[in-house]
Amino acid sequence: MKSPHQDDSVANDRSQTPASVPAPVVSRLSLYLRELQRFQQRGWETVSSTQLGAELGFTDAQVRKDLAYFGQFGYPGVGYRCMELVAAIRGILGTDRTWNVALVGLGNLGRALLGHRGFHQQGFRITAAFDVAPELVGKTVEGVPVCSMEELAAVVQRESLKLAIITVPASNAQAVADQLIRAGIAGILNFAPVTLNVPSHVRVVGVDLALELEQLTYAVLQRAAQGD
Repeated sequence: MKSPHQDDSVANDRSQTPASVPAPVVSRLSLYLRELQRFQQRGWETVSSTQLGAELGFTDAQVRKDLAYFGQFGYPGVGYRCMELVAAIRGILGTDRTWNVALVGLGNLGRALLGHRGFHQQGFRITAAFDVAPELVGKTVEGVPVCSMEELAAVVQRESLKLAIITVPASNAQAVADQLIRAGIAGILNFAPVTLNVPSHVRVVGVDLALELEQLTYAVLQRAAQGD
């Protein structure tokens, strides 16, 4: 009988180029990273593809196939060494260093994100916030200075910012995105419920909370219908 660790060393002889890696695989890398960090918190030094996949609802074959896009990480009879694999995945994702991030829009959501401590743990630090409200500009919120939109380009250049979070109303999101891109921002996390039009060299990830809830209600209704 095969050990659950036996095939964890199977991988491609060479890693794939970023363009050849499917987007879902990259998304699963983040999930693997979170689970590996949880295993480390429990004191685990090694983990098998079977154990890692079981925590996330994936097969061991899926885990091995995903990791094989980037190289060989497993050891025969051992599995994956948690510390090594965490370091490798962080390097692949680019979170083995700290990324300074700009946040635009200090409404309720923006303020909540400023207070979120999990960003720093994963290599992200919001270093500058921007808003149009005169009563906010010049103040510090959650330890982050609030600047005017007129200062955006100068701050982005001065702090070499490449990432930004948008938490403004939908009607203002495109104009804000355009301003961020002109200033040199290359990646945008957009919480405004609107699709942004950006140049091909800029990456946008949209977070529509209502859309996610719609997907959740559909799943709940389907599960209930199957139960009936």
